[in-house]
Amino acid sequence: MLERLWFDPTKIYVNGVWDWPRHYRQLPLENPSTGEQITTIARGEAEDIDAAVTAARGALDGAWGRFTATERGRVLARIGALVAARADDLAAIEAADVGKPLTQAKNDALALARYMEFYAGAADKVMGQTIPYLDGYTVYTLREPHGVTGHIIPWNYPMQIIGRSVGAALAMGNACVLKPAEEACLTALAFAALADEAGLPPGALNVVPGLGAEAGAALTAHPGVNHISFTGSVGVGRLVQKAAAENVVPVTLELGGKSPQIVFNDADLDAALPFLVGACIQNAGQTCSASSRVLIQRGVYDAVVARMADSYNGMMSAEATRDANLGPLISAKQKAVVEGFLAKGADLRVAGRGTVLADAPAGGHYVAATLFADVPPTHVLAQEEIFGPVQVAIPFETEDEAIAIANGTGFGLVASVWSENGARQMRMAKRLRAGQVFLNNYGAGGGVELPFGGTGLSGHGREKGFEALYGFSALKTVAARHG
Repeated sequence: MLERLWFDPTKIYVNGVWDWPRHYRQLPLENPSTGEQITTIARGEAEDIDAAVTAARGALDGAWGRFTATERGRVLARIGALVAARADDLAAIEAADVGKPLTQAKNDALALARYMEFYAGAADKVMGQTIPYLDGYTVYTLREPHGVTGHIIPWNYPMQIIGRSVGAALAMGNACVLKPAEEACLTALAFAALADEAGLPPGALNVVPGLGAEAGAALTAHPGVNHISFTGSVGVGRLVQKAAAENVVPVTLELGGKSPQIVFNDADLDAALPFLVGACIQNAGQTCSASSRVLIQRGVYDAVVARMADSYNGMMSAEATRDANLGPLISAKQKAVVEGFLAKGADLRVAGRGTVLADAPAGGHYVAATLFADVPPTHVLAQEEIFGPVQVAIPFETEDEAIAIANGTGFGLVASVWSENGARQMRMAKRLRAGQVFLNNYGAGGGVELPFGGTGLSGHGREKGFEALYGFSALKTVAARHG
């Protein structure tokens, strides 16, 4: 895999230059499929973040700040084309770095290219408004970039989250400082190299790997940052918001979920089944929007659980290059977390369980996909985000009961309703507490154009689509009195 790199993973990327972190410190980077170290990455710290913020401010005052919206769109389009051309290389890097099966990793690379294409086309289409006002006035609004935006992304979907976060911020004319997760940052560095090749001016994008408690904390607390975008855990999200509050800086938070799919008696089960299972086990369950709860009406409960169990029993976990159903979890630490949850389910009925292939590398962080049935809605496995390939089936009788169970956690990211009754679909969509509700589907194929975000413990603000452009801009009102 390392022979495919066209950048130096041991360095940071600041102001268009690859350089050593100020203290020359490094962090080991592990392949989750084998547990072996594959390289080292820069351990950026506060001084490196400060240099990156300074570079971003310089870009805004220099060449990048003078780019028109059309010119921003053109450079994003070139980045997207380069990403698409290197999709196989990016997939190989992501598979080694995250442990993601190759097919899923390539889909992520193509999604990143699509984000760049979308925001390239949208960059010059964010309009202001004229507002009817008093006689003798002309009033209009402008959408302007915040300035320097900080982006802290997680290890589970680096490429996709770069696309929906950094892509939107650049389209609006912001200059970005990106702190990727220390567990998986290679494709973030690869993206910086491609952006440089595409002609993105120096300082418009800066990438500083490092520990969250060092580089991440420095970025969220930096007085020169004008907006923070964070995707990760609830606990860290609280810290990010507190740090940003000291500088009165707006924050977009995407913090995960406990997302339900609700299956009614009249559902098309053949259409539903691939989504019921696939929406949980993708990326070994390490997905914020994973459907870790399936609520099933009593009339079809046994049939649905049986069919889901058959799918689980056939699932295979193996190293990323085998392109099995599931790859490994990201780390030994995350594997221990998931195994802890499985132990808490010892009192529950296991309806289906997959297999870790016997010849999978012994040092890899594998957990077999597991389906629990007849789970009480208040059980810890039905309440807390596990971030692993663990799904629970919960029976219900009525719409009201389904709503109470679905809304019965602190999260509110995604929900899905499976029913052929159009009126029921509309009722449920209005009553579900979630940022996205899908009717007779789940995820809508990724949906670059579809606003994404949550409520409650799932965070606030919206990414993807035009809503992300609005979030990465400030609205200015201009009132001209001309008599």
